[in-house]
Amino acid sequence: MKEKYIEDLKEIKDIMNRSSRFISLSGLSGISAGICALVGAYMAYQTVYMDQNYLGYRRAFLNPETFTQLLLIAVVTLIAALGTGIYFTTRKTKKQNQKIWDTQTKRLLINLAIPLVAGGILCIMLLDKGYVGIVAPLTLVFYGLALINASKYTLDEIRSLGLLEVALGLVAIQFIGYGLLFWAIGFGVLHIVYGVIMQLKYKS
Repeated sequence: MKEKYIEDLKEIKDIMNRSSRFISLSGLSGISAGICALVGAYMAYQTVYMDQNYLGYRRAFLNPETFTQLLLIAVVTLIAALGTGIYFTTRKTKKQNQKIWDTQTKRLLINLAIPLVAGGILCIMLLDKGYVGIVAPLTLVFYGLALINASKYTLDEIRSLGLLEVALGLVAIQFIGYGLLFWAIGFGVLHIVYGVIMQLKYKS
């Protein structure tokens, strides 16, 4: 009798979570996004520091052509990360017999988009004015704030990831010359680690 009561409580809690939060995020989405970010970071590195001595002091030159190439790399990386993320999340949602698009999904995306859009516009303006070094740290900070802002509508682990991204971005500001490295760690390594943890914890 007691075991049945506990099971009923678990089921009620599960139903409440499903009705108030989007809980179908796939760990594979995080892993794929991390891989895309690492590839994008490598391409950006080659674009900014191409034809320079790897053992000497390196300067970042951002002429109009390089600026266009970086934007293209960023857009392709974003599309690839979003595409794979949507694919794996949709697949998991179907396995759990849930709706991919409902009120909670809308709330999640809106709260995620507000800091992301604001940060994206700011970073593009800074790039256009030649402030290359600060852009990578700021993308980490705004992305982390976006995750924190959206975490109340999804899994609790998203908040932890957001806090790590913000902290990493702030540290990166102290080491401006290594911004791309911190960017690769934040969007690449942290996403992969997060994805592995989520995949093991919520495997289904």
